[in-house]
Amino acid sequence: MQREGAVAVVTVDRPEAMNALDVETLGELRDRLTDLRKDDTVRVVVLTGAGDRAFAAGADIKYMSGLTVGQAKDWAGLGHQVGQLLEIAPKVSIAAINGFALGGGCELALACDLRYAASTAKLGQPEVNLGIFPGWGGTQRLARVCGLGVAKDLILTGRVVDAKEALTIGLVNDVFDAAELMQTTLKIAQLIASKGPLALAEAKAAINHALQGDYVANLEAEAQAFGELFSSKDAREGMTAFVEKREPRFMGR
Repeated sequence: MQREGAVAVVTVDRPEAMNALDVETLGELRDRLTDLRKDDTVRVVVLTGAGDRAFAAGADIKYMSGLTVGQAKDWAGLGHQVGQLLEIAPKVSIAAINGFALGGGCELALACDLRYAASTAKLGQPEVNLGIFPGWGGTQRLARVCGLGVAKDLILTGRVVDAKEALTIGLVNDVFDAAELMQTTLKIAQLIASKGPLALAEAKAAINHALQGDYVANLEAEAQAFGELFSSKDAREGMTAFVEKREPRFMGR
């Protein structure tokens, strides 16, 4: 892991295996994200893959081929733990997709709040080619990010899309030249990290509920959370700084 101020960069580091996710790697990723969730000095987490070929080429198929039903359920559970840490934690999570993001790799990217891809990236959910289907949240998050039609297209055909198509269908937020991906992603991460962390956490939580639950209840919850933020020092600092025409100094309180 690397630190860039309030931004933590977490790298899936198995370049010899296209950063395929085995038990050890996925467990380490879960533990690292758990630690970061508790670290108040971190406001944004950037997830990427080692090397320039893959973000994460998927789950380790050799490992999966020998799983029993019970072991497969545990394996799915571990993947869901990692996905939820990216999706639900109050930190903003960003996927810097520097190459192949297939199967479980695509699912982890989908769990992030934002996704930026290199122009050379390839994304997809090809699990049906193996006689299985996405088990780390792909069926749910892909539908929410891109819509039911796109989700059914990619999951039922198992086809892989390039970065240009991924941008067109809304699977990624933007595409950059491979050489500029990390630099540009980090600039965006630093911009987000400069905002009020309490506001970021509340905004993320509210947006996560936008496509689920009762609409009216969600609006009421938004209004309540908005009002509660006015008890924070950050809100007072942010509005005072605006009036005084200076940059705010947010402390997360």
